Amino acid sequence: MLVSIIVPAYKQEKTIKEDIEKICTVMNSTRFDFEMIVVVDGFLDNTYEEASAADCKKIKVLGYENNKGKGYAVRYGMARSTGEYVAFIDAGMEIDPNGISMMLEQMIWYEADIMVASKRHPASKVKYYSRLRKLYSWGYQMIVWVLFGLKIKDTQTGLKVYRRELLERVLPRLVVKEFAFDVELLAVARHLGFDRIFEAPVKITLNFTEESKIKRNKPLFLDPTVRGVLWDTASVFYRIYLLRYYEDRCSRKWIYDEELDMRINTGEFAHNQ
Repeated sequence: MLVSIIVPAYKQEKTIKEDIEKICTVMNSTRFDFEMIVVVDGFLDNTYEEASAADCKKIKVLGYENNKGKGYAVRYGMARSTGEYVAFIDAGMEIDPNGISMMLEQMIWYEADIMVASKRHPASKVKYYSRLRKLYSWGYQMIVWVLFGLKIKDTQTGLKVYRRELLERVLPRLVVKEFAFDVELLAVARHLGFDRIFEAPVKITLNFTEESKIKRNKPLFLDPTVRGVLWDTASVFYRIYLLRYYEDRCSRKWIYDEELDMRINTGEFAHNQ
């Protein structure tokens, strides 16, 4: 069984080499064969060079000139993956990569379509998660529950595992490149009948650096990233229930991006045109 691990990286020159080697070490100690695809989301610093220098035999480092958003980077990597299961984990190692193999075991046990790492799982260990952020997270998940029927407590943590068959159906339909990519993928998957979505515990240390898009001391309702998440979430709802954009009959309207290029390998992600 081959597992593809996608690592989106944006301005991570200081840590990406160590991140890759840590994930590699962890996965080499498991029973899973794997490939790691690092996607550098814009050549804005030396992230690509540092990633390419990592000591890992099972890595492919990809990238493109301009920053396009985390959602785009994850999809770019997924479209070039070959694994039966496809995971993604954020760079920066806020999330303990040991969670990947644990989630894979649960994925197999539960015959799940998607496993979602959740900060709010009772077995999770989370450091530096303020009460205010917990409140905002809870409020957002209530919105997601009401709009899409996704009865999970955390959609935004940067560690998830998907069955390949699901991605073959879902990826060509997606639109969001940045803020609510996670929610769009989950909501569209459920809408298409992939409803075996389960949560797993995660070990995470939140790190609010200068590069963080949401700062520790800034009111979240004033943050442009939060506004972007809410706008994109509302747009996903509009496309699912009013436009019916994600239905098979609308395949000719799906946005095709030549650089993203979903047509890989044997054509599993081929775009209907």
